[in-house]
Amino acid sequence: MGKGALGDIGFGYRPRAVYASDPARSRGRLFDEPESPTRTPFQRDRDRIIHSTAFRRLKHKTQVFVAHEGDHYRTRLTHSIEVAQIARALARALRVDEDLAEAVALVHDFGHTPFGHTGEEALNEKMAGWGGFDHNAQSLRVVTRLERRYAEFDGLNLSWETLEGLVKHNGPLTNASGKGLKGAVPQAIRDYSALHDLELDRFAGIEAQCAAIADDIAYNTHDIDDGLRAGLLTLDMLEDVGLPGSILKRVRARYPQLDDVRTGHELMRRQITLMVEDVIAAAADNIERLKPDSADAVRAAGETMVTFSAEMAAAEKELKAFLYKHLYRHAEVMRVRADAEQIVRDLFDVYFADPRAMPDGWREGLDRAQDRIKARSVADFLAGMTDTYALKEHRRLFDHTPDLG
Repeated sequence: MGKGALGDIGFGYRPRAVYASDPARSRGRLFDEPESPTRTPFQRDRDRIIHSTAFRRLKHKTQVFVAHEGDHYRTRLTHSIEVAQIARALARALRVDEDLAEAVALVHDFGHTPFGHTGEEALNEKMAGWGGFDHNAQSLRVVTRLERRYAEFDGLNLSWETLEGLVKHNGPLTNASGKGLKGAVPQAIRDYSALHDLELDRFAGIEAQCAAIADDIAYNTHDIDDGLRAGLLTLDMLEDVGLPGSILKRVRARYPQLDDVRTGHELMRRQITLMVEDVIAAAADNIERLKPDSADAVRAAGETMVTFSAEMAAAEKELKAFLYKHLYRHAEVMRVRADAEQIVRDLFDVYFADPRAMPDGWREGLDRAQDRIKARSVADFLAGMTDTYALKEHRRLFDHTPDLG
């Protein structure tokens, strides 16, 4: 990293950088509202996200391990809070808007189904004939349609910058001609963007990029922690994995008598620090090279600015491969996944066949609706469920429900 870039690192008390999103120049909300006299638009977005029903439901949604397997495993809620903390740290260092980075981090998993990616895959399979299911598009549906709290509009009526970050935090969705870069763009995203152009062919602002890489840092570290707690991973297994192995070697050399629990925590905290500091350095170098002079210059840069260094990116790829093989595809995790998939499939089939099985507020008019409308309504209902509610519903509707413990 260049010495000049080091001098630009922020600690929360220096002026905002020229490439930061300026809340005073927000592109606004779909529905006009009077501005708050005490909060910026991005602070207001963050507050609306935290006070939403969807945010509270995250506390009983799976991250890796089903919530009732133990009180200390991450849930989607605790994961989102951890992502937000890291996103704020990155945004602060880069002197961009911390509140916007936090808002994107807190809202990014709103569309996840019960039982994590397992539930998403099962629901996507069931929705194959009606546009599929994508958790990112579902997050947008939640905050623009499904949350019903305000007198004058559906959704949370978040600012353009927060919605742009939610939809594009992992990069552009289309090329300049509108063709999807990774297959068809979900209809929910296209429909909203037609009303409030999210510029799907451009990169997101730098705050959303902070949130996206914070997500990677959080789960790459904390999934190790949960795997150790579950006994599916051991510290010895990590010795041969580049990044955690090198950290573990230093921890053991400094604290040779330290117990495994504390050793694991020392590993986690050092790994987060290394990854965060690497991103700050790499992003500072990218900014110094590309010299964006506005938030829109970041969007038009043609590449992601908030990245790992090449060395850390390789180490992170190795770590992901290790976790995929030894944790996400562990036989016990796969057993629970298979049962969770069946629960989601069963519930979809019952609700689609007879919408009267759904509660008031969801079933009205669906017995006469077109299949695509009925299927999407069922998907909305199912995706909003917590793990505990999905299990409760399955027990209500079926004679046998798999034991996910």
